[in-house]
Amino acid sequence: MKLSQLTERCKIVAIHGEENVEVESITSDSRQVQKGSLFIAVEGINTDGHDYIAKAIEQDVLVVVYDKPMFEEYFSRVTYVQVENSAVALAQIASVWYGNPSEQLKLVGVTGTNGKTTVATLLYRMFRTLGYGAGLLSTVTNCVNDDSYPTTHTTLDPITLNSFLRKMVDAGCEYAFMEVSSHAIHQKRVYGLHFEGGIFTNLTQDHLDYHKNMLEYRNVKKAFFDALPETAFALTNSDDKNGGVMLQNTKAKRYTYSVKGLADFKARIFEKHFDGTEIEINGKQLIVQFVGVFNVYNLLAVYGVSILLGEEPEEVLRILSVLKPVAGRFQTLRSPGNFTAIVDYAHTPDALTNVLNAIHEVLDQKGNIITVVGCGGNRDRTKRPLMAREAVELSNRVILTSDNPRFEEPQDIIDDMVAGLDDEQRRSALSIVDRREAIKTACALAKPGDIILVAGKGHEDYQEIKGVKYHFDDKEELEKIFHTSP
Repeated sequence: MKLSQLTERCKIVAIHGEENVEVESITSDSRQVQKGSLFIAVEGINTDGHDYIAKAIEQDVLVVVYDKPMFEEYFSRVTYVQVENSAVALAQIASVWYGNPSEQLKLVGVTGTNGKTTVATLLYRMFRTLGYGAGLLSTVTNCVNDDSYPTTHTTLDPITLNSFLRKMVDAGCEYAFMEVSSHAIHQKRVYGLHFEGGIFTNLTQDHLDYHKNMLEYRNVKKAFFDALPETAFALTNSDDKNGGVMLQNTKAKRYTYSVKGLADFKARIFEKHFDGTEIEINGKQLIVQFVGVFNVYNLLAVYGVSILLGEEPEEVLRILSVLKPVAGRFQTLRSPGNFTAIVDYAHTPDALTNVLNAIHEVLDQKGNIITVVGCGGNRDRTKRPLMAREAVELSNRVILTSDNPRFEEPQDIIDDMVAGLDDEQRRSALSIVDRREAIKTACALAKPGDIILVAGKGHEDYQEIKGVKYHFDDKEELEKIFHTSP
């Protein structure tokens, strides 16, 4: 593709060298540069692509796109394109390279602290069940119709993201549903994509290792809605105090969903059980296979989007009643010892509170709750004491353990959690660094009618320790224990 075509949407400051060159590949990773490549230098969190321009030139790069004026001399065989913002240019170039696939799909983005994976996945399943070609980009997996691909990030880098959207278009997908993380919005990974609609789930404390404070975190989320076009819809949870903020400056058509007040899409809850919930959506009653008020919000968002995309309410409700929970999201397992184990991804204070409250609502004081929980290493440390406090206040016993310690010492992370507890609370909390042993201990403590919550990792099938990912699956560990139980 000609360089002039690739950069037609970019804000160019200066060009040095031959402008009418034919680009054969694009990359923002200097290790992937080949002869004929266009390399975009982007400043990241840990590394700066500008530091690798010399390496790219050594590897016979054809074009370098950058935003920091830094050249004293130019190699005549290389074309240099200085832009206003490299991250934005990367998103624009990636979109053009793959033929602007987001413009050929009805693309819906889901943002918020909790619920993104469930809402995006259930929308994908809804539209596949309705008979449409559909794609999914999520924390758990990426799907193109019925083909699934492994994923590494909640929201992919612009080149990989657009390549997936292109795959979807080529496979005949009409719809695509994706999680949009605050990191992705801030880093311009979804810049320039054409969205049919956006959903806001909720906002609670998370990612304060990346964002300076909650206000910045909120405003980054809001930027996603600010960028939606007039042709799009913006659907927000009006029960969240930040729900209205998301709609303040959007040009998109505004809609709300609620369990507590008036809204375009309104739910009521009647009966709660461990195998489902009896609810009403916009006056129509149904039974869903999900537990907890937080899941009612997720289902309400799915219903709202389905209606806004033109589907018939009766058919949407019928499919909602047969949809099943997403892997690692309130997954229940029944033990031979007649207690129940629940595996959930809850890794923020609010998500943990939601899950434990959901258990209390169904359990109704007829058994004890034993919670196994840890916190990730090299992430927001301020939530660690909060997580421990929520767990202790809403459980009968708590076992603090390792999550993904990454490059931190597991015991140091547990110590940060314990710091949030008073003397009496510490007496009801055990500390077991080895997660496998922690789960075994919880099962040994459980009596008939009790509930064990194993929180924090959900669908993940690994533990990351000192830069190495070891196989570890909470659900698998529980099943092994149940299988060997007398």
